[in-house]
This record gives sequence, C-alpha cells and structure tokens, in this order.
Amino acid sequence: MVMAFRYNITGMEELKNIALADLVLVVSFSLSFSGGIAGAAASGGIDTFLYYLPIAALAVTLSFVLHELMHKFVAQHYGAIAGFQTSTNGLVITLITGMLGFLIGIPGATVIYASHFTKKENGIVSLAGPLTNFVVFAVFFALLFLFNPAPTSYLYAALMFTISISILLAFFNMLPIWPLDGSKILAWNKPVYFAVIGVIFVLIMLFNIISLWSIVLMLAIALLFSTVYRFAL
Repeated sequence: MVMAFRYNITGMEELKNIALADLVLVVSFSLSFSGGIAGAAASGGIDTFLYYLPIAALAVTLSFVLHELMHKFVAQHYGAIAGFQTSTNGLVITLITGMLGFLIGIPGATVIYASHFTKKENGIVSLAGPLTNFVVFAVFFALLFLFNPAPTSYLYAALMFTISISILLAFFNMLPIWPLDGSKILAWNKPVYFAVIGVIFVLIMLFNIISLWSIVLMLAIALLFSTVYRFAL
C-alpha cells in the first residue's frame, strides 16, 4: 500500500519500522491461527502458536516486506522520497485483533513525497507491490511442484501458507478503495487493473484461498480503513 505525503525518514528508522511491523504481523498471524489468546492458553494452544510462528515469519516477511520495499524502490526510481512508516494505531489494531482470534493487518505503509508525480507513475508505483506478491506466489508454487510434499507435512503447510498470504495481500491491496493500491491503478489504467484483479480471483478460486464471507469482511475492513484515513487527514 502506498500513501503519498511529505515524510523524511532515515535508513535506520525505516529498518526499525519495517522490522517492528513485520514482527507484529508475524505474532498476530500466529495468534489468529491459534484462536487468539484464549486458544493459545487452552490445552495444546501454545504448541499451535509455536507451529505457526516460523511459517508466519516466512510468509509475512516475504509477502509484506518485499511488497512495501518494491513500492519504495519504484517510487525512488521516479525521483520521489519514499520510506516505510509504521502506524501506532495500526500496530495496536493488528495485535489486538490477532489476540482476539482474527486479523486486521494494518501495521503501516510506504509513504511517498514527490513534487511531481503523474497518474501513470503513481499507478506503476502502486502496481509494484501486488506484482511482487505474484512473484512470491510463483516461486513458492514452483517449490510446491518441485518438492511435492505430503499434505500433512510441515513443508507443505509453509509453502501453502506463503502462497495464500501472498495472494491475500495482493487482493486486499488491489481493492479499488482509496488509499489502497487498487484505487491508484484503476485511476491510471482500467485494463491493467481488471487484468490483475482477474488473475487474483482465478488464483483464489484455484487454491481455495478465501471464502466469500472473508471477501466481504476484507471489503468492510478496507472501507473502514479508508474512512478513518480520510478523517485523520
């Protein structure tokens, strides 16, 4: 996700920000898959949490961190100032929802300042994130095909979890709701937008990644996020 406004951040600050966001997401994902704090505290719950922790670390680091870094690098290619910034409220929301057994992951975003940024450049910078998720998906799908692990194995769980998270992150960010990536891509080039979102829907159906109820929930979260963000400006 890309947010555009003036912000100056040092390399060390950015590294700390993205590491913190990654850690909170990893822990929150692991908690949500354990049934939250209540589930983790139940018999065998801590084992479930520890089972998912390394898997979440792999999936989130590759899918989320690379997504945000690609926004940054492409924005810098066009001469913009860019860096990842955490959101204190977003970190709290991410952690609390994970503790409750579900997840609203909004720990921060890449912030951009450019004195001259065309609609096309903004669209391309926004597209860089979801396309990075496609690359993560392709690599882990190839690994799944190459190793062909048993469905009950830890390797299978790690590969499928990363595949699912990469597509889910791409889908959420491609929703045409400002300030998500999809709104900027749609404003720049409609055929590109519908081609990308079409591929995402095909992958979701093929891999049975998300239910209709979850899609509705993600739309509601995106709308809520958009409303809160507009109010905060």
